[in-house]
Amino acid sequence: MLTGVASFMAALDNLVVTTALPAIREDLGGRLEDLEWTVNAYTLTFAVLLMFGAALGDRFGRRRLFVVGLAIFTGASAAAALSPGIDALIAARAVQGVGAAIMMPLTLTLLTAAVPAARRGMALGIYGAVTGLAVASGPLIGGSLTEHISWQWIFWLNVPIGLALIPLARLRLAESTAPGSRLDLPGTLLISAGLFGIVYALVNANAEGWTSAPVFTGLIGGTALVGGFVHHGIRSTNPMLPMRLFRNRGFLGINLASLLMFLGMFGSIFLLSQFLQGVAGYSPTQAGLRMLPWTGMPMIVAPISGILSDRIGGRPVIAAGLGLQALGLAWFAVILSADVSYAAQLPALILSGIGMGLYFAPASNVLMSTVSPADQGKASGTNNALREVGGALGVAVLASVFSAQGGYQSPQAFTDGTVPALWIGAAAVALAAALALLLPGRPKPSRAPAADATAPTATAKAPVAG
Repeated sequence: MLTGVASFMAALDNLVVTTALPAIREDLGGRLEDLEWTVNAYTLTFAVLLMFGAALGDRFGRRRLFVVGLAIFTGASAAAALSPGIDALIAARAVQGVGAAIMMPLTLTLLTAAVPAARRGMALGIYGAVTGLAVASGPLIGGSLTEHISWQWIFWLNVPIGLALIPLARLRLAESTAPGSRLDLPGTLLISAGLFGIVYALVNANAEGWTSAPVFTGLIGGTALVGGFVHHGIRSTNPMLPMRLFRNRGFLGINLASLLMFLGMFGSIFLLSQFLQGVAGYSPTQAGLRMLPWTGMPMIVAPISGILSDRIGGRPVIAAGLGLQALGLAWFAVILSADVSYAAQLPALILSGIGMGLYFAPASNVLMSTVSPADQGKASGTNNALREVGGALGVAVLASVFSAQGGYQSPQAFTDGTVPALWIGAAAVALAAALALLLPGRPKPSRAPAADATAPTATAKAPVAG
């Protein structure tokens, strides 16, 4: 419960600001680039510091750092609500990302440690439902608060929740560390700088152009630094992220699938939420409500998918979820037109929602089951960082396709740009589904030989595993 609510706050702030940007601009002023940075400042600090946050928790205590991250996030939320100008708001958003980066990767490790293995699938199902709902419902919550109260309340909302969670976390969560963990400063600097360069390039590619000097430098320099991080992870005796983890087929497969899933999902939600407002003519709140068959479905499906993954294994549930998500996006691409009815969109929304709900919980369970308890913090940080990079890549790539094929000039131009972008998103998620089929199956339970009732047992010894 505690980790799920904290995860909800951190995930929600990825998209909650998007529908509030016009009101923020009217109140605080600023150029278009400034408004973009109110979104990007959070994404950047969140993505590039996730690995560091996980390493700090492993070294100094996961509960302790979870509380520290929660306190930073809560304080920065209040600062954002009180911002007197656009620059102060951007700075507060960046600090919010720092707090979320410390807090978010520790939620899975704390939850995994707190729940018995037999009930872990259901617990992670609830966790996945809450996280998935937060990611997808950001535009609805942001639009509703902005439309009916004020944009400041998208940040004030976090403050009482954070203040309530801090003492509860200290009382209810058990402390844990990774045995023998040490901070890997060279690895931290390499991966943080590398991810900063790549994510900075991705979120600025549309505004400055893919071949512009800052974007090109960010992509090349960031890729080189990430390559250095990989080399460091291979050669170092105690790296932040041991590259040996990627020799595990399950760990490699679920991380690649997560990156591609977020690429397709984030980019598509970014365009479809605008389609409902700019083409269909709905208000931000009305558009968010009409997205509920997609965004609300994980609350129903994810707990069920967690139970299913306990019974039949995560691979078929994850593959089915990603397949349905890809089918839903492809359905959108087929039926979308400037005058399409909401009834025609409803099957695509439902399919996408079921698919997203089926994916989240088993993906978390498969991820955490591929590594030892000592490596779970590193695994969680890696997966969350790749999801964030995938989301940034999805918005950048799909928006570039949209700009090349259409634009904002008319409803028809917007539709012409959205359709090919949705095909790209569907293809990315379909590739993720194919990768999910390569995940290891559920291990068969070992069958101990029946004991011989006539055999002496007093001096029998079990064989020692080598």
